[in-house]
Amino acid sequence: MQCLLAFIVAAPLLGAAAALLPAPPGLKGRSPEQAVLRHGVTVTGVILAAAIALTLGFDHDAPSRFQATTDISWIQALNVRVHLGVDGISLPLLLMTALLFFLCALYSYFKLPAGPSPKAFVALLLVLESGTLATFAVLDLLLFFLAFEMVLIPMYFLIARWGGAQRQAAAWKFILYTLLGSVVMLLGLLLIGLKSGTFDMVALATDNGRGLSHTTQLLAVLAIGIGLAVKTPMWPLHSWLPDAHTAAPTVGSVLLAGVLLKMGTYGFVRILLPVTPDGMQTFAPYLGAFAAVGIVYGSLACLALARKGNKGDLKRLIAYSSVGHMGFVLLGIASMTPTGVNGALFANIAHGLITGLLFFLVGALKDRYGTADLDTLAGATGAALYGRAPRLGAYLAFAAVASLGLPGLAGFWGEMLALFGAFDPAEGLSRPAFLTFMAVGAFGTLLTAAYLLIVVRRVCMGDPKAQSAAPAALADVQRYEFAAWTPLVALTVLAGLWPAVLLGLTDPAVQKLLAGGKS
Repeated sequence: MQCLLAFIVAAPLLGAAAALLPAPPGLKGRSPEQAVLRHGVTVTGVILAAAIALTLGFDHDAPSRFQATTDISWIQALNVRVHLGVDGISLPLLLMTALLFFLCALYSYFKLPAGPSPKAFVALLLVLESGTLATFAVLDLLLFFLAFEMVLIPMYFLIARWGGAQRQAAAWKFILYTLLGSVVMLLGLLLIGLKSGTFDMVALATDNGRGLSHTTQLLAVLAIGIGLAVKTPMWPLHSWLPDAHTAAPTVGSVLLAGVLLKMGTYGFVRILLPVTPDGMQTFAPYLGAFAAVGIVYGSLACLALARKGNKGDLKRLIAYSSVGHMGFVLLGIASMTPTGVNGALFANIAHGLITGLLFFLVGALKDRYGTADLDTLAGATGAALYGRAPRLGAYLAFAAVASLGLPGLAGFWGEMLALFGAFDPAEGLSRPAFLTFMAVGAFGTLLTAAYLLIVVRRVCMGDPKAQSAAPAALADVQRYEFAAWTPLVALTVLAGLWPAVLLGLTDPAVQKLLAGGKS
């Protein structure tokens, strides 16, 4: 188990280096490009298999305990250690990350985005995977920062070199926002490490802030929280996200929404809640307020984009929906209760599955129509996907109702638990304020349902015989699309019908985390 986790983190980097080498003569296939794309599928598939093996070998009777741990001294002068481990909080994120990267590599094998060398594309994809997996596996503050930053360069190039219109501006906006946020975050991490005498996240969580003064905790929460809020993204630090999603290639959008946004909220749970509890309690009402505004703001922006005649880009609409959905995650964290934090972690996974599927589907629509403009897609009477491409229409309708939080699907439980957490926040927090945030969030769920149903009506319904932007014979779901999308559908249904699978992992770990390391 110990070697397995280290392999999961390190193998993508070795795979990225191998992708840049010439393919052996017997493995070239029809072309070197096909060989390197097959290499990407193979490496991500092996990592997914290793993540599944780690999940099966995980002691599910003790999910609050860190397992598969590695703890090796690295920089003695700073007491920095190569410390790896997973518990019930990080294991689901690790597994979802491995799954989404494999599905993206598989999708790219058949539908590589237009751009430069496939070798560079596969290498960047694998470096990005290593950084995201490491973020969820490391247990040292400085290693967390290095892993957190490791994803920026590959994502920048994926947007700038393989993206669509305005890709350069979107890529620069992405990296400038996130780099500036990370600089501030590093100052907060160094403050904690130097004041407490250790960068070990397990020791800091067990100490539960007792070694840090109230002023130190306030400064640390403010600095680290800004960096995490940019990556989440929290309103009003979200403005890089719609541009990045709109310009990114399909797999870039899937990974950005499904994995990279989760790194920010994971940092709130793993670092700020257990290490700086007093500082978090001071800032929790402000975090809840920003979360509630973000829920409504994201939904209103989507409603504006969905209206006829507004020339709303469907990828941009889904990006703004992420601002609203991640608002529920932040609201659950701000409640500082086991119910709310469990809801936040559940919503993290649900958003990764559902929004990843939505971006896959929007990418497929753009490939078929040549545009993601909603007015063009809908045409005069509607795009009529139900009649033109019924399976594609069914996938889109499913993803939409899952995203609006239909009971029985994964999107429901996270949002409901986050609202329950706000209904009865932790002791010391203002209950009237959080009741207000809960009411605003509940109103946001109605707005979410409104814009998603408008999208389904405009894109899926209509007369298939009427003139539309689509060609006369619109291709339905292809085999490789079916292979990439169906696992996300199945897991969305499984998590919705059997939430105890996920909550059984997260709840003991959350209880221990909020209790200061005591089970």
